[in-house]
Amino acid sequence: MRLLSNLLEKFIRNGVLLLIDADGAVHRFGGQGPGPTVTLRIRDRRLYTRLALNPELAAAEAYMDGTLDFEDGSDVAAFMYLFSINRGGLASAASQRLLRKVWAWLRRWHQANRLGTAALNARHHYDLNTDLYRLFLDDGLNYSCAFFANPETDTLEQAQAAKLRRIAAKLDARPGMTVAEIGSGWGSLAIHIAETSGARVVAINVSPEQIRIARERAAEAGVAGLVEFRELDYRLLEGRFDRVVSVGMMEHVGIGNFDAYFGTIRDLLTDDGFAMVHCIGRMTPPGTTGPFIRKYIFPGGYVPALSEVFAATERTRLWVADMEVLRLHYFHTLKHWRLRFAASRGQAKALYDERFCRMWEWYLAAVEVGFLNGSNMVFQLLLSRRIDAVPIVRDYMLDSPAAQ
Repeated sequence: MRLLSNLLEKFIRNGVLLLIDADGAVHRFGGQGPGPTVTLRIRDRRLYTRLALNPELAAAEAYMDGTLDFEDGSDVAAFMYLFSINRGGLASAASQRLLRKVWAWLRRWHQANRLGTAALNARHHYDLNTDLYRLFLDDGLNYSCAFFANPETDTLEQAQAAKLRRIAAKLDARPGMTVAEIGSGWGSLAIHIAETSGARVVAINVSPEQIRIARERAAEAGVAGLVEFRELDYRLLEGRFDRVVSVGMMEHVGIGNFDAYFGTIRDLLTDDGFAMVHCIGRMTPPGTTGPFIRKYIFPGGYVPALSEVFAATERTRLWVADMEVLRLHYFHTLKHWRLRFAASRGQAKALYDERFCRMWEWYLAAVEVGFLNGSNMVFQLLLSRRIDAVPIVRDYMLDSPAAQ
């Protein structure tokens, strides 16, 4: 217990952590600054060392296994908030600095995402039973950051519809144009573009389950003749398109493949075409993917720093014609998802099991606070081969029929 106590004494400053150890003794940490009080119980003495050496992964796995739990009204969300307002103290601990150096050294191996491996990594997450996602996503199954004009009053459905309109307005696709979508999810954006613009859309994905649902939805929407869903890695798509769009896909590319990703976008564009990329980013220098997310949620995933993004667009000679940063929008999106998942937890457990539900509780709570007190945000880029492909004033987005 001594190693863990030493770490927590340095780590927890704001708020209070009450830790009940395996023998029932209560240890108090923090209290120097404002924050919640969280009561945590450890049921296995073997956790002490594991938590001290690799707290981010060990705590998640212990919660999943039930050897770590919360009491007195505390829950995962409160614990994650407490963690987020103290995370600087954890990173400064000598053991954690060493661990992060190891992760940094291994990060290219963790995110290799070669052909074939990339598909397996994506299917690990996206080929889960679609009924699970229906429990907490909006009706359109949009699994990316929504756009909240008013976070206090907008429903998740309204915010996701606003996101689709915003992206379509930026693309400004028209009848007769062709659009390539890299990473189609369950098809909402491709269907929306086809419905509102009349453009023809080729949408690619490596998840057979998502493609199956997307095709069904396109047929129900009456746009099956305008939208083609293909099971294909982005590096294998061929042709030239007036527009290219990619939402929530770049996070799965991996640090060694940014040039291939942007190079593919460049090669797919017509000379006067342009692309819109929507991706989670970090406002800090390049880093690593946390061990829990890497192991259990998004193997091969990595949130890029803006310096990495722009270095790749420079190397691939793409014009960055526009950039917009959405800061707290994903925090509000994730809060909706977490609360909806909690309300439907019994149904999720019927689909999978208790351990799975605990894993997803940890995941949703962790990423939510990452967009509130961490370094994460979302950026949207407009990219083109030519300097004059994108209108020279941003107001064209407001005038686009898709914005209405």
